[in-house]
Amino acid sequence: MTVKIAPSLAAAPLDRLGDVVFELDQAGVDYIHIDVEDGSFTPVMTLGTKIISDLRPYTNLPFDVHLMMQNPEWILPALVDYGADRIAVHLEACPYPRRSLGLIHRLGAVPGIALNPVTPLSDLSYLAPFLQFVILLTTEPEDGQMPFLPEILEKLRTGKQHPRLESLEWVIDGGVNLNNLTEIVEAGADTVVVGRSTFRDGDIQGNIRQMRNLIQQVRP
Repeated sequence: MTVKIAPSLAAAPLDRLGDVVFELDQAGVDYIHIDVEDGSFTPVMTLGTKIISDLRPYTNLPFDVHLMMQNPEWILPALVDYGADRIAVHLEACPYPRRSLGLIHRLGAVPGIALNPVTPLSDLSYLAPFLQFVILLTTEPEDGQMPFLPEILEKLRTGKQHPRLESLEWVIDGGVNLNNLTEIVEAGADTVVVGRSTFRDGDIQGNIRQMRNLIQQVRP
């Protein structure tokens, strides 16, 4: 199975997001990744919820919403109404993560869990039957200058080998670029969230093509 590409709108030129989403659709990406922050769990607020409904008419691609907020259950029904197809909540931010994932499932979206770099990979099998994907952050969140942390890929390798977790979709998010993409794919990533490298030099089509070619070399 080939690796999926999920461009992150947080790194896109925000003055023309509609055009960007259309270009991403034409480039054949797999998901549109949307970070929704509360300014508390993370120190900034780049995108809000309204952007989900405003951009929904531009594409049929799945909207992959990464909630970076404390106690997110209250907002889940609205996100699905706005057009979110996949929703990940942070393990660190949910007092009762199994309940949160169950709510996402009942609302009709695909439930996922996200882990900050500092958070060890625990046995997530207790979150079954709801959990369908795991986001492993490979940079400290919300600081574009923070480096990619290759050590986090050991979490990925461990998760892929766990007999009760291997069927999950494993997502790497943070600092992904052409220089480390080979290492990430070799470690077993199923999906990569790509920010600035998607929009480099304004050449979305060309950048996505380079990523696809590199992925194909590693995992035909």
